[in-house]
Amino acid sequence: MRHRPLRDRPWGNLPSEPGRFIGRGAELAELGRLLESSRLVTVTGVGGVGKSRLALAAAWSAAEAAQGSQGTLAARAAQERHGDGVWLAELACVRDPALLELTVSEALGLTDHTTRSPRTVLAEHLAGRRLLLVLDGFEQLVDETAALVRELLRRCPGLRVLAAGRRPLALDGELAFPLAPPVPEEALALLAARVAAADPGFAVTAANREALVEVCARLDGIPLALELAAARLRTLSPAQVLARLEDRFALLTGGARGALPRHRALRTAIGWSHELCTPAQRLLWARLSVFAGQFDLDAAEYVCAGADLPVDDVLDLVGELQEQSLLVREETPAGVRFLMLETVRAYGAGWLESLGDARRLRRRHRDWYMGLATWCELDWFSPRQQEVAALVETELANLRLALECCLDEPDEVHLGQYLAGTLWFYWAGCGRLTEGRHWLDRVLEPTGRAVTEYESSRLKALWVLGYVAALQGDAAASMGALYECRDAAAQSGNPLASAYAVHRLGCLALVSDDMARARELLGSALEQYRAVGELNSNVLMCQVELGMALAFQGELPGALTLCREVREICEERGERWTKAYALYVLAYAALDAGDAQEARRLLNECVAINHAFHDLVGLVLALELLALVTVAEGDPAEAALLQGAAEPMWGGVGLQLFGSGYFNAPRLMCRERAGELLGAERYEAYAAEGRELSREALVGRAQRSPGERGRARRVSRQAGRDAGTGGPRVPRRAAAADQP
Repeated sequence: MRHRPLRDRPWGNLPSEPGRFIGRGAELAELGRLLESSRLVTVTGVGGVGKSRLALAAAWSAAEAAQGSQGTLAARAAQERHGDGVWLAELACVRDPALLELTVSEALGLTDHTTRSPRTVLAEHLAGRRLLLVLDGFEQLVDETAALVRELLRRCPGLRVLAAGRRPLALDGELAFPLAPPVPEEALALLAARVAAADPGFAVTAANREALVEVCARLDGIPLALELAAARLRTLSPAQVLARLEDRFALLTGGARGALPRHRALRTAIGWSHELCTPAQRLLWARLSVFAGQFDLDAAEYVCAGADLPVDDVLDLVGELQEQSLLVREETPAGVRFLMLETVRAYGAGWLESLGDARRLRRRHRDWYMGLATWCELDWFSPRQQEVAALVETELANLRLALECCLDEPDEVHLGQYLAGTLWFYWAGCGRLTEGRHWLDRVLEPTGRAVTEYESSRLKALWVLGYVAALQGDAAASMGALYECRDAAAQSGNPLASAYAVHRLGCLALVSDDMARARELLGSALEQYRAVGELNSNVLMCQVELGMALAFQGELPGALTLCREVREICEERGERWTKAYALYVLAYAALDAGDAQEARRLLNECVAINHAFHDLVGLVLALELLALVTVAEGDPAEAALLQGAAEPMWGGVGLQLFGSGYFNAPRLMCRERAGELLGAERYEAYAAEGRELSREALVGRAQRSPGERGRARRVSRQAGRDAGTGGPRVPRRAAAADQP
């Protein structure tokens, strides 16, 4: 078929864009590439995320490319694809399926007075043309739109379709393009541009930037929400808007005149999606709003199912909500999770409140995560320890919400005590001391009355608080909690809580340099643990700590016996966290015996484990001992660097090494020995270099062998000579201390 000259062709009906298109450069480029390779591309995403604007921008890009210079290959290809223009059909206001084809026909400028069906007219018109048809807002007629597009693509080989909606059309050959909210920088730029369009004097300044950034974050960066917020920023300051975002839907009620109905307010945008859901979908949406952040299918089934929502239906309904872009599926280290954008979640939460079911659902949510925490505590002492750590990290937002729920109910504070105590392994073993301390302090605040029925939960929270406070270097708080736990356990006849309290008092004595008392208390705790049949990571840690006390007093054979036994049990059970501390003691003994090579081998594994669990206490202890090993290997410069890198870590734990002379000994010995070889100035220069290292870089560097360090240094020096610098500028008197 011959086509009319380029200048005579109609180029469609695209509206002019009233505002500058902000950001989305990468998305726009990728969408353009997809349109080149597929005849059907659908931009999906939650209401207000910017699907329509992106689709329109892509349509304009396609039209401009097709109208470009015919001499370029890209222009000729675009003209081949869209020689008859780019056309937009807005379907958002179409509710009657019978009007679908007619609306598209009208968008294409077709007029037909025959009795032929609009679909027939469309197919005949498009059969011999090459164009891009943009279908925006088809959600309420997804099945009818899919059927129409399927037939048109089959009968019209020159047709390409760009659709924009909450969910894909689910047709063969379709490429879905899920659209997420803009990155923070683009969100801020969009908000600022929309405000400046109405107020030319507006600008992002040092004074208002923080509030504007927080406004963007609170609104999830959703462009529609930002545009509505921009309208309020004409009369309110950024700080005032931020303060009023407690009820974001009540505030954002305006919008530009002439906008489509669904764009009049954020509530309308999200309500548009809600209105199109089935009753079961709406119910699940409302109930899923009790989750914070990610959740998995098992949690959704337990929390949300009921007589009016069978558990067997939840899987399908989750899939349907995902298809409608109301849920986002994500791959995490803990497996597949689903996520609901905060704006969508808040709408569902309002609906749940109106149903009068919010309190019951929050309690079911709390119960699920209490069960999850219980299972994780048991599974911590197993080969799945790393998986447990990843799971709790993924579910942290929901665990926080469960703790809040416990605290909201005065009669259920004991549940919060149980939950905060049960998560001891996460607080202490995964680098969450500060957060653990926060929750433990809160759940143990005076309630105004004695709660004896649930004393075991309170006692558990007390010994965990004592443990966490000790690791933070807060001896006073630790001692107070542990003595209270020990005395109350004796009064209530709770031998297990007594054992834990005595154990942690022994740990506190250990880090306070009272080795005689540490040996007495830790030995007593081990006997009590055995008497009640307790065996887990805590019990093994008690044995390691007893080994430390012996090692620090020079009784290395006894320390080796205890820690070798712990290592064997850990390897048998697949436990890694406590094993790392046993390796530390074994490395200490190996270095004392003059076997630096064995000490390095043990510490390399220790560092790797502690880093994997984000255990800063274990990691900094291992690194400082490893720095001393590095001095013994004859590399004081590297030792000073490692020592400097370890110093900043204690800011996240508490007092540096608790002020302990024994735990401080490796650091002091390293400084003394390396300082003698390097000199004070050179030692400090290398330590300062270490303080600039990221933790990832530090761990990788710490585990290099002497030979690997030597090769790396030679390469670095050669690179310096090639660059004309001759290597690092250091005082000559210390040069002899560097190793080749």
